[in-house]
Order: sequence, then structure tokens, then C-alpha cells
Amino acid sequence: MAETKWKGSPVHLAGDFPQKGTMAHDFVLVRNDLSPLRLSELKGKRVVMNIFPSMDTTVCATTVRRFNQLAASFPDTVVLCISRDLPFAQSRFCMAEGIENVITLSDFHLHSSFARNYGVLMTEGPLNGLLARAIVVIDHEGKVVYTELVPEITEEPDYKAVERAIRET
Repeated sequence: MAETKWKGSPVHLAGDFPQKGTMAHDFVLVRNDLSPLRLSELKGKRVVMNIFPSMDTTVCATTVRRFNQLAASFPDTVVLCISRDLPFAQSRFCMAEGIENVITLSDFHLHSSFARNYGVLMTEGPLNGLLARAIVVIDHEGKVVYTELVPEITEEPDYKAVERAIRET
């Protein structure tokens, strides 16, 4: 069982975080228009998964803005911004911020297995039930080529390492 921190306090996560070199688990998440998106629909493209607790926090909003810029630089890469925010809230945020280069996806569905399959479900602390901050980069074949489980939820991921991972795939 992996762990992260919330303002210095340990937070345990349910499931197993993907390891570099493994095949990414398929999933179904919900788009802003309430339609489903499966990871398998993106086969043949590089995929960056920006996983985080909620767009309603400063750090999470910053990561979405930064990955929106990053996505514009890599046309054959799909950037997925994944949280448990409702699709309606994600849509409002994107419209207000001019976010157009990423796909926001919600893991709000009661029967979703994404959070556990990707080892990012926080099981304690004030954000219990939300997703931990993490990055997963998947190559054209569906293999995990980079992961980062951010050690402190209140901090941003290593954007330069993500860019290197994209360039190397």
C-alpha cells in the first residue's frame, strides 16, 4: 500500500500504483458531456494522466493550467486531467480558464474502479475518498513509461520530468 502526505501527515492509499514498464489498466471515466471515455480508445497515442484531488484547490488548478500548456506543445499526446470533481464543475472551470488542450475526466461514479486500480484512492485524512496527486505517462502501445506519486499533496508534480518522459517515447 502506497502513501502520500497531506501537510506533512501520512495518508494511505488503496490499490497499487502502476509501475514503469507495466501495461496500463483500462478504465472508464466520465467526460464533461457525461459520455464515457475508455483508455483503450486512446491506443496509438501517448497519454499523460494528471491525477489530483479537486480543481477547486490552488495547486490542482495550477496543474491543469500547466498541463493545458504542455498539451499544446505535444500534438500527438493526449493529456487527461482526472479528479472526483463532478463533470459540471470541471466544465465550468475549463470554460472560465480557457482550458482547451486537455480532456477533463471525472471518477465520481460510485462503481468506478479507477482509483483503486491506479492506487490513488486516499483512505484517510481530510481528503479521504479523493484522488492523490499523481502523474502516469503511457506510450503508444499502452505501456507505463513514467510515474510520479507526488509525495506531498500540496506540492506540484515534476513538470520537467514529465516533458522528458514524453520526448523519450
